[in-house]
Amino acid sequence: MATLPPVRIGLLGLGTVGGGTVTVLRRNALLIAARAGRTIEVACASARTLDKPRSVDLRGITLHADPQAVVDDPTIDIVVELIGGIEPARGLVLRALANGKHVVTANKALIALHGNEIFAAAQARGLMVAFEAAVAGGIPVIKVMREGFAGNDIQWLAGIINGTCNFILSAMSDEGGDFDEVLAEAQRLGYAEADPSFDVDGIDAAHKLMILASLGFGIPLQFAKVHVEGIRRVSREDVAFAARLGYRIKHLGIARRQAQGIELRVHPAFVPARAPLANVNGVMNGVMVRGDAAGPVLLSGAGAGAEPTASSVVADLVDVVRALTSDPGNRVPHLAFQPDTLENQPILDIADTETAYYVRLHVADEPGVLADVTRILADLGISIEAIMQLDSADDAPMVPVVILTHVVKERAMNAAIARIEALPAVRAPLNRIRVEPLA
Repeated sequence: MATLPPVRIGLLGLGTVGGGTVTVLRRNALLIAARAGRTIEVACASARTLDKPRSVDLRGITLHADPQAVVDDPTIDIVVELIGGIEPARGLVLRALANGKHVVTANKALIALHGNEIFAAAQARGLMVAFEAAVAGGIPVIKVMREGFAGNDIQWLAGIINGTCNFILSAMSDEGGDFDEVLAEAQRLGYAEADPSFDVDGIDAAHKLMILASLGFGIPLQFAKVHVEGIRRVSREDVAFAARLGYRIKHLGIARRQAQGIELRVHPAFVPARAPLANVNGVMNGVMVRGDAAGPVLLSGAGAGAEPTASSVVADLVDVVRALTSDPGNRVPHLAFQPDTLENQPILDIADTETAYYVRLHVADEPGVLADVTRILADLGISIEAIMQLDSADDAPMVPVVILTHVVKERAMNAAIARIEALPAVRAPLNRIRVEPLA
C-alpha cells in the first residue's frame, strides 16, 4: 500500500498552548503517526511577533504575521485555532471551513457562544471541528461525553472546571487566608491573570459548562441561559464554617436534568468533605458525570498548562486525521447527538431550582432575634437542618449565626433572605452558598 503524504497543519497562535502543541507533535511524532495512520506535521503558523525568542523548535515551520495567510494556504489540511477570544478567531474559523479545511480549537468562549453557527458551517461542508482542549485542559472529558457515555441517559454532571478558582478556594481552606490575599498569591504564581474577572467571576467555567451540558443532554448551545456566580463573596469565615460542618467549598458548574427542564448553573457550593470532587485541589480540574448505566464517573487531572492542553489538541488532530477518508455522515457528531435530533429543552430559571443552603448572617446579640429568623423560614416552608450561634468578642455588637437548611426551592429562599435582611437586628447582606451532595 502506498505511503500517504503527511497531513499538513497550520497553527493560529504560538503562545503557551501553540508552543506545547509543536513540542508534543515533534517529540512523539512516530507514536502519533502510528496511531493516526499518517504523519502529522506543522507546516506553518501565525504569531503577532515573529522575531520573539521562543523555547520551541520552529525549524521547518513557515511563520506569518497575518493569520489569514495560514487559513488561505491551499496546502494546509487542518487549521488549529489557539488565538482565544471571539474575534478574529470566529472569522478565521469560518474562513477555514469555507476553504475546505478541518478545524481544531481550544477556544471555549468561541464554542460556547458561536458553536451552533460553526458546527452548521462545518456540517454543510462535510468537515470536522474538534474542541477537546476547550474544556478541562488535558482531561479527555469531551471524548468521554461524546463516545464513552453514548449508551447512557446522563442524569447530571458537575465539574471543577476553572483552575484559578480551585486554587484560590483550596488555598483559603489550607492556609486560612482571605480571598484578596490568596488571589494576590495566585497572580504572583501565574495562576491568575492581572485582571482575574473572567475566572473568579465564573465566566470561564460557564463557557465550559455550556459545552458539557450540550454534549450531555442534546441541547443547542445557549450560553445566555447559564446562571453564573463567582467566588468573590466567599470569605475566610465561610471556609472555616464549611470545615466545621464537614464540607469543603468548591466552585462548580452543574447541569442536571429535571422533569421541568435542565438546570445550568455555575456557583460556589458546599460539597461533603468525603465526596470525590471535594478532594480535587489546587489548580487541578475534575468532572463527575452520572449516567443511568455507568453510574457516577470522575475524571480529574490538569486543567491547563502547555503540554496538558497540547495533549488534547494533538488527540483531536489524531481523531481528525483518522476520519479524513470517512463518510462525513458516519463521524461522531460534534455535540454527541445527530444535529437534527438536538432539542430546545426548557432551561430552568435559577429561582426554580432546588438545593439545600448554608446561610451566614450577623445579628444583634439580643433576645428574640433568632426566633424572628426561624419564624420567617418556617413561614416560607423552609426546614432547618442545623443552626449555630457562634461566640464573639464580649463587646461585639453583632454575633455570627450559621444556618443549614434542607432542600428548598430557590424562589422561597430568596423571599426568606429578603425578609431576614429587613429585620432591624440583622446586618445585611447575608451570605448564602448552595449545598450540593453530588449524589
